[in-house]
Amino acid sequence: MNKIRVFIVDDHPFFREGLRRVIAAEGDLEVIGEASDGEEAIEAVSRLLPNVVIMDVNLPRVNGLEATRRIKDTHPEIGVVILTAYDDEEQVYHAVRAGASAYHSKDVSPQELVRTVRHVYAGRYVLRQMVLASDRDLGRWLRERYRQFGGDISDERYLAPLSSREMEVLRLMVAGMSNKEIAYRLGISQQTVKNHVTAILNKLGVSDRTQATVYALRHGWIPLRSSDQ
Repeated sequence: MNKIRVFIVDDHPFFREGLRRVIAAEGDLEVIGEASDGEEAIEAVSRLLPNVVIMDVNLPRVNGLEATRRIKDTHPEIGVVILTAYDDEEQVYHAVRAGASAYHSKDVSPQELVRTVRHVYAGRYVLRQMVLASDRDLGRWLRERYRQFGGDISDERYLAPLSSREMEVLRLMVAGMSNKEIAYRLGISQQTVKNHVTAILNKLGVSDRTQATVYALRHGWIPLRSSDQ
């Protein structure tokens, strides 16, 4: 049986030791490496290619959310579990937008953490005690939190490779509008909307509207608190 390969990132050696013991006690999991700061983690993860990374947020040099974003940009198949002392809904939202598949506070039980690693390896999302089974569920969760928290990112790294019209269509897709509603809002035909949606999916390398919504929200391409929300 192939074991789930886990990489641990935390700047406290004592905490890393505790995580290592928890994981070593499970027959289907193994720790393949550790890092004490975000920059070291990015380099080591690219070299070792674990299945799941357990990531603290407050790290030296590069923080955990930025490290998560950079890891997911180059290795989208790697799951990241954020494990932090700060546990609030907005922090969870920003962690998911950075690319995390799971989020727990550091007082999570060992059994629950192990279950989370298995869920993430299987392609599911775990946000506190809630398990989301699909990208569609995650997209719904992100849309709800986007309306609450917004999240503008003006850094040029996150600018979309879409035309201005495609960005308008994507913004309305994120707001949950159908092709018919988008056509009415923009004063264009439904077929034109369909063409734009197809172009958006192709440019983003995704297969459906839900994945496009998740991608846009995670990369900060949607303006803060749009008037359409």
